Amino acid sequence: MKDNVVAPLAPVTTEGSLADLPVRNAAEVGGETAFSRKTPSGGWTHVTWRRFADDVSAVAKGLVAHGVGPGDRIAIMSRTRYEWTLVDFAAWTAGAVVVPIYETSSAEQVQWILSNSDTHVAVVETAAHAAVVEQVRADVPSLRDVVTIEAGGLDALREKGREVPDADLDARRGGLDRRSVATIIYTSGTTGRPKGCELTHGNFLDLAENAIGKLGDVVLTENASTLLFLPLAHVFARFIEVLCVAGRARMGHSADIKTLLDDFAGFQPTFVLAVPRVFEKIFNSAEAKASAEGKGKIFLRAATVAVAYSEALNTTGGPGLLLRLQHTLFDRLVYGKLRAAMGGKVRYAVSGGAPLGTRLGHFYRGIGILILEGYGLTETTAPVAVNTPDKIKIGTVGPPLPGTGIRIADDGEVLLKGVGVFAAYHDNPTATAEAIVDGWFHTGDVGEMDEDGYLRITGRKKEMLVTAGGKNVAPAVLEDRLRAHPLVSQCIVVGDQKPFIGVLVTLDEEMWPLWAKSHGVEGVTLEQARTNEVVLAALQDAVDRANEAVSKAESIRKFAVLSGDFTEANGYLTPSLKLKRNVVMKDFADEVEKLYA
Repeated sequence: MKDNVVAPLAPVTTEGSLADLPVRNAAEVGGETAFSRKTPSGGWTHVTWRRFADDVSAVAKGLVAHGVGPGDRIAIMSRTRYEWTLVDFAAWTAGAVVVPIYETSSAEQVQWILSNSDTHVAVVETAAHAAVVEQVRADVPSLRDVVTIEAGGLDALREKGREVPDADLDARRGGLDRRSVATIIYTSGTTGRPKGCELTHGNFLDLAENAIGKLGDVVLTENASTLLFLPLAHVFARFIEVLCVAGRARMGHSADIKTLLDDFAGFQPTFVLAVPRVFEKIFNSAEAKASAEGKGKIFLRAATVAVAYSEALNTTGGPGLLLRLQHTLFDRLVYGKLRAAMGGKVRYAVSGGAPLGTRLGHFYRGIGILILEGYGLTETTAPVAVNTPDKIKIGTVGPPLPGTGIRIADDGEVLLKGVGVFAAYHDNPTATAEAIVDGWFHTGDVGEMDEDGYLRITGRKKEMLVTAGGKNVAPAVLEDRLRAHPLVSQCIVVGDQKPFIGVLVTLDEEMWPLWAKSHGVEGVTLEQARTNEVVLAALQDAVDRANEAVSKAESIRKFAVLSGDFTEANGYLTPSLKLKRNVVMKDFADEVEKLYA
């Protein structure tokens, strides 16, 4: 076994809770901007810390008047918006426990989460969300009421709570400490029913305080700000929400990925967080747009220089004179425009949820945006390890955060302990006992640690393929490289107990028109593209590039292009965009077998 345990930077204490943060910020920096909210006209209006604290207090009083007691569960089902964060902190101020639900969840998923958590009040965004809850209400005996944001539900709560004295909220806050459960977050459920992770106020506060101590250059710089666009039902976005409130960084919310670039331009964040697929999309869209304008070769050359420049930063002498001159030229022609598309002020990006890959890491650093790749799970309140600006190793997920320990077991499994690691699955002692052994949480991920204690994730124990020849193959390495191609939306590497490795690929419907135009196949439909010679040749090139990362025995020998795509809507992706491998393998068993016919 190999261990790397890092002592905490923040004082160890049980005192305080997340409910204290709005009150503290209002008292100390009440006039400073806490949030920027998008107006219907497309502009942005500002909310001070004092106003946020008052709003939290008003909604919390409404919940108290509504009969919400300490420890009661309040579900939130909404897109990412200011009201999500408001209800989060209001619920904590009322002493309640928050249960997030993805706004895209099915009625069956909603029923399971509400009933398993014994939710008392559901706060939903729209009438459509309310209708989903109403479908299952008869099967959720604990559910007393549904509050709909867009139907004026929060205003009604504010009005209802007018007579609740401040002393009542003080008592609710006083009844909490860092050991109190703050939220029950249900795992995405790639296999079986989702399990509810009980995370405490201390899990969030301790982790945020230690992260701020380590990432001060990102969070504590003057005018630091971020635009949240990932679902707040996901632990990654939820942690950043807490991090911003704890570190007093200005925060905005964006609910529609289609308006994201416009929102970036208006909000102008200094750091962003995203899953690797978002960074891939930005790169692929820029490449496709350049190709459609006849500037494809310029973009590809600029990308090559950006990667080379970043790689040279790791060498003793740094980039040479010629490389620096090329980099300066492309900064004016290409890189500056890409930074402008993200608002013009982004210095850092935090990537998590899946492996980023070295190519994208070097590309973004080469254009002037440092991606700090990290690693964590719902059970760890998101990050346990992250690269930091002072020493970044692209291709790794960084060293443990302060207050966190990482162990590599003899079989390569990554084990974790620390301030962010959960204590139990809700009402599931069997799963808890299986996951936490001798104080270490068993992640199911496989990884390795270098001489500096930086962690590299190499795959999932349950996803490792073993070919008929006995070769162990980690699908993630190949899949990450394949998804980097503009044409590829999703893919799944197969070959367990088979004579060689194959892959099923889906095409990116959004990218197809631009790619088709720039490659002389305009007019070909997406369905026709599956058998088009130009497309198949391009995909073969992508496969060949992916194979460069592995040995011959691990390389992809055949591929097939599927009709349609793997999406959350059709049940093949989780809300956090993870592939449900068991479902795909079951439904596409015939296509897999055809690869080996």
